[in-house]
Amino acid sequence: MVHVREMDAADIEAVSAIRVRGWQAAYAGVVPQTYLDAMTVEGDAGQRRQWFSQPGRKSRDLVALGDRGPVGWICFGPCRSEMPGVGRVSEVYALYISPDLIGQGIGRILLGEAHAQMKGQGFEASALWVLRDNQRAQRFYGRAGYQADGAAQDDVYDGITLTELRYQRLL
Repeated sequence: MVHVREMDAADIEAVSAIRVRGWQAAYAGVVPQTYLDAMTVEGDAGQRRQWFSQPGRKSRDLVALGDRGPVGWICFGPCRSEMPGVGRVSEVYALYISPDLIGQGIGRILLGEAHAQMKGQGFEASALWVLRDNQRAQRFYGRAGYQADGAAQDDVYDGITLTELRYQRLL
């Protein structure tokens, strides 16, 4: 069983390990392997420390704690893209679970707590972006009530363009 709490600076290394290992597991065969191989926990932790210490940042970070410490992480905040006619929209920026624990409900627990906090902050809807080729994530978010809304954007990884699809749901 896990419980969820606000992330603190002491969690940065563990969260970076979850994020890097999560990317390497989830995006193998989707994102160029050279990009995945170049990712390091140390590099990610350095960037996360800078970002985490920014004064006035509007994002929230939650960790799921299990027997071995942090086993999942979600980051969310105000939506970064325009969504006319939807009201106040929050965005899930990232959700990663230790790859060996995927499928045990940790992601669902983190997402549920994030939704509750979004709603408590007055947001009416939630959005997120999923790589078009990440079928597993699309199924997960679909079960959580998200639907693709037709918006797409491209990101380039080691010279390869990959398309992300925006999903949204009411809170």
